[in-house]
Amino acid sequence: MLQSFMAYENETDGFTTGNLSIKNGLEIITIEGSLHISKDKAGLEAALKLKRAVDAAIDALKRDRNLPDSLDH
Repeated sequence: MLQSFMAYENETDGFTTGNLSIKNGLEIITIEGSLHISKDKAGLEAALKLKRAVDAAIDALKRDRNLPDSLDH
């Protein structure tokens, strides 16, 4: 089971599922690659890993009361 993904908390957390890489950052979470979600238990686990990371990012963004309109990068 995937450990808790603490979105935007550090620049060291990350994981891969299939050929998809998810890298944490203090301001940006990067998702690169591809992911095939097959109709089997392995596909379910891959989809759940991706969902947990996206849910963590959404939750963190919703909690941030000082969320800027955009980053100047």
